[in-house]
Amino acid sequence: MSLQNFQLELLAPARDAEIGIEAINHGADAVYIGGPGFGARSSADNSVADIARLVQHAHRFNSRIFVTMNTILRDDELEPARKQAWALYEAGVDALIIQDMGLLEIDMPPIQLHASTQTDIRTPEKARFLQDAGLSQIVLARELTLKQIAAVRAATDPERCTLEFFIHGALCVAYSGQCYVSAAHTGRSANRGECSQACRLPYQVVDSAGRFVAHDKHVLSMKDNNQSENLAALVDAGIRSFKIEGRYKDMGYVKNITAHYRKLLDRLIEDRQDSDQPLSRSSSGTTTFSFEPDPNQNFNREFTDYFVQGRKEDIGAFDTPKNPGQPIAYVSKVHTDSVELELHDPSKALSNGDGLCYYDLQKELVGLAINRAEVIHAAKGVWRVFPKDPMAGFKDLRKGVEVNRNRDVNWVRVLDKKSSDRRIGVWAKLERSTSGLLLSLTDEDGFSGQAQAACPLSPAKDVAAATQANQDNLSKLGTTIFVATHADVTGVNGYFVPASVLNPLRRDAVAALEAVRAAGFARLPRASAIEPPVPYPEDTLSYLANVFNQAAHRFYAKHGVKVIAPAYEAVEELGEVSLMITKHCVRFSLSLCPKQAKGVTGVQGQVKAEPLQLINGKEKLTLRFDCKPCEMHVVGKIKTSVANQSRKELQDAQQGVPMTFHKTRPKQAFGH
Repeated sequence: MSLQNFQLELLAPARDAEIGIEAINHGADAVYIGGPGFGARSSADNSVADIARLVQHAHRFNSRIFVTMNTILRDDELEPARKQAWALYEAGVDALIIQDMGLLEIDMPPIQLHASTQTDIRTPEKARFLQDAGLSQIVLARELTLKQIAAVRAATDPERCTLEFFIHGALCVAYSGQCYVSAAHTGRSANRGECSQACRLPYQVVDSAGRFVAHDKHVLSMKDNNQSENLAALVDAGIRSFKIEGRYKDMGYVKNITAHYRKLLDRLIEDRQDSDQPLSRSSSGTTTFSFEPDPNQNFNREFTDYFVQGRKEDIGAFDTPKNPGQPIAYVSKVHTDSVELELHDPSKALSNGDGLCYYDLQKELVGLAINRAEVIHAAKGVWRVFPKDPMAGFKDLRKGVEVNRNRDVNWVRVLDKKSSDRRIGVWAKLERSTSGLLLSLTDEDGFSGQAQAACPLSPAKDVAAATQANQDNLSKLGTTIFVATHADVTGVNGYFVPASVLNPLRRDAVAALEAVRAAGFARLPRASAIEPPVPYPEDTLSYLANVFNQAAHRFYAKHGVKVIAPAYEAVEELGEVSLMITKHCVRFSLSLCPKQAKGVTGVQGQVKAEPLQLINGKEKLTLRFDCKPCEMHVVGKIKTSVANQSRKELQDAQQGVPMTFHKTRPKQAFGH
């Protein structure tokens, strides 16, 4: 097994190039970012020029830039997508993250391709297929357990395919690529980067007899993913790329969360240095921080490790999709213009601009922004807070209510400044040459740059002082990306080298080293698909396969699929279908699962596998439960008005050319 199989990649998100640069500075081995179009975050697009600037910065550290082109494409979009792919390749991008298999059937550049989360990789068979079809890195479904991840690793080749897994951030309740609620209700397709996030809405949960099971609960809203405690186990299961969710997130989030996982992965790498399978990071340098990373400081809906360690009851953020923050105080008095708070920890402090919140009697989260905070009794941690909004508007704010802080303004200010330093270690050697001085800089990756200067040297009056001065001046690499881990000046022993000579010599050597590193940067290779084409694990595909163009149809047909239905976005599924498939189960979370009730006196036999209904205003969805695989289907149908509008938009875009996919097996394909 190659050394590369033990390299760990920390993969960070970027909404724009500036955030991407800071992700690299805070320790990311790779960054994923949206291009000019065709990304599954429609409002997180970036120009090719901006991405090229990010690429240039990342490659200095041997970090990689992956660009998302992970929407499903109409036929008329294939050519613009092809042109965009070539432009990104020429800009130096290292890989494209894709969902639409039609891209494998057109003239793409020789750029590495990765499978998006939208490809819904849950089984060893599908993972193996995508590897054999030419995808070099695949992100597994967030719902997989460690055992299931290990099974995927066993079925794939670590020399050909890297396994990627989401370790932090917001969770889609549906299997990625298997949610059509937004498309059915609004015409905005999640598979085309326009999800309306129906999963974050409050719902009434009603049983088949019309009885309320839950009232105004966000029963499809998940807590946020946090795999901080599972990194070692994920490595052992075969994960090598650790992905942070968040292409919509701000600079502070990316800095903090990247730094958090950089420290955890570095610790894991250090702990296994002496093992028979030592780990390493996949890019260059070490990173130090001017702050202590803390995931609790950023927006989160509280945390869960989801299904990695098996099914758990506390994965949902049912009370609110907002950020509840961290408990900080209790209300001790309520005034007409302010409120007194007693901090849990008197050593902490409140500041003007902090954000507080609390739950009212209906368990709705109420926000309270601080306009002015005054300390009353520092030793007891008693503060008086004057909110920005009138006190009369704060429902159920009373003595004894616990208050959380969900925005620490001082923390935000720390991350507004320079907060990290990433440097590549170099070994510096200064010696005499025939023309004067020769300076060699050799970095931790084995690259070497040299510079020479003509300079007559005079013997030093104080040899020890001269040696120390030479070492100190040689080590001053300033604002470069390098740090001197060793400075060898034995080659000029007994001589004093003036700083006026050494400074430009050092600058020239650094420039030479950077040039050598740039010339030696190796692009990731494009994997070749196995020939003849390997068969797809199934020979029939429904709308759930998201086939939206003729090229994708050709791809699956080439791989042995006999029946290929068009994507849901083709507006041919007009009746009730599964609009969302999820491992999350509302019945389980509400303690109504028959498996939970089994053996409980007085309960067994009363809990039936009957459908439930979700109601939000005029929107109604049916929940059906597939207990064998332990999955839930959210069932509904596309609105007539949405279907008509979506069909018109599709026809206009396709210039009236219909798709000719088959939902049933054509007779001519099988004979009589």
